[in-house]
Amino acid sequence: MSITSQEELLGMQQISNAVAETLKQMREHAAPGMTTKELDDFGGKLLNAMGAKSAPRLTYDFPGWTCISVNNEVAHGIPAENKVLKEGDLINIDVSAELNGFWADNGGSFILGEDINQLQPLVDASKQILKKAIAQIKGGVKIAEIGRLIETEAKKSGYKVIKNLAGHGVGRSLHEEPHEILNCYDRYNTGRFKKNSVVAIETFIATNSTYADQQEDGWTLIGNKGGFVAQHEHTIVVTDGQPMILTSVNGIWS
Repeated sequence: MSITSQEELLGMQQISNAVAETLKQMREHAAPGMTTKELDDFGGKLLNAMGAKSAPRLTYDFPGWTCISVNNEVAHGIPAENKVLKEGDLINIDVSAELNGFWADNGGSFILGEDINQLQPLVDASKQILKKAIAQIKGGVKIAEIGRLIETEAKKSGYKVIKNLAGHGVGRSLHEEPHEILNCYDRYNTGRFKKNSVVAIETFIATNSTYADQQEDGWTLIGNKGGFVAQHEHTIVVTDGQPMILTSVNGIWS
């Protein structure tokens, strides 16, 4: 969507705060011994208390309030009663929702407790690359160049990117134009970021894989060459200068 009024900006700020606060509290609530379903139910209660509706549930009938992916799962992990969190797990939580006709999306990966598998550098790289990418976005910038930046920065850090997952427009629905804000350079994408548009920018930084394959459950994505993937995501408003980060209260950079 494109922000055309103060009312629209306020609507986007409200839903963005709701998903960001939910993500932050879920991250703080996660503990070894907890199931991903328990963590998801906690997030669902937070969204409901704010009057927000789970976007994956609303849009795709997803079997959870949020997506929770653990260790080798790249994205769209289904919360489950038999999936128990452990010390050192790499956890990704993706929270998107709707409120009063406005939609926002955010996500983040983190290590639960002690970094047993030495994956904190991967998580940190994902955070810093997202920060660098967002800092370069303004009206008129080529979408493909942001993909190039993300891929280049990942390589510098010794990592790869997942090439078939992307950021996207958001605002009046969960996925809008532009649909392909990739983590790699696409020479065929001639689109540019437009001032006042709302987009969800996300990184998918990987140790081994370059593509995510859907599993038999119809949702969970696993890397084509195994390993681990860290994802971080903010919903932003594109401006003539530095973007307005609507989901900043999620604290993924703190």
